Amino acid sequence: MNVIRDPLLWLTGLFVALLFWLPHSTGLFSALFPELPRPVYQQESFLALTLAHFWLVGLSSLIAIVVGVGGGILVTRPAGREFRSLVETIAAMGQTFPPVAVLAIAVPVMGFGQQPAIVALTLYGILPILQGTLAGLAAVPAGVSSVAEGMGMSRRQRLMKVELPLAAPLILAGIRTSIIINIGTAAIASTVGASTLGTPIIIGLSGFNTAYVIQGAVLVALAAVIVDRGFERLGRYLSRHAQ
Repeated sequence: MNVIRDPLLWLTGLFVALLFWLPHSTGLFSALFPELPRPVYQQESFLALTLAHFWLVGLSSLIAIVVGVGGGILVTRPAGREFRSLVETIAAMGQTFPPVAVLAIAVPVMGFGQQPAIVALTLYGILPILQGTLAGLAAVPAGVSSVAEGMGMSRRQRLMKVELPLAAPLILAGIRTSIIINIGTAAIASTVGASTLGTPIIIGLSGFNTAYVIQGAVLVALAAVIVDRGFERLGRYLSRHAQ
């Protein structure tokens, strides 16, 4: 595979290079922002911030996937269909509330740090996954399920071996949307004491340091693009194998 022709590889390479180059980029940012005495963020390493950022996004997204996919499966089964409207409404309410508002409510109860951020990101990430799961399961042809039932498969077997594999591309699309949103949204978790790539942005905004804002924003944006490209490739793979 040609690295130059593979956007995912060279974007990942660029991201890693920036992590190690930014701490040594004082010359460039001093030239761009001569009025700033400290133009490069040095309080924490960008590598540590990146790991903390992705841990926060990964944990909250994992919880959202379990709740979103599980809820979608539950309300499409005969025993749970009557709860579908209620589940969709609750999930929609979770994304209607701005993450900042959720953080403001959660901080007095949980204190500062990662816990309120995980709650906010989880609530914000459930709806796209739930919608993707519902759309994917609804798109499974009824004839396929009937054939599987005629072959003697149980409901669990039909779900695991027929419905979910066929619904996987749409479920993955919902997960992709949720995670990309959370990568950007996780930046505001720094307002409640969580270390993320948003930390330089928040400090830069509060201290009128545009250089800090640029450094954090570039890394957050690049991380989102890389993850989006990765999901795009995985989606093509699942689509080919679902046919």
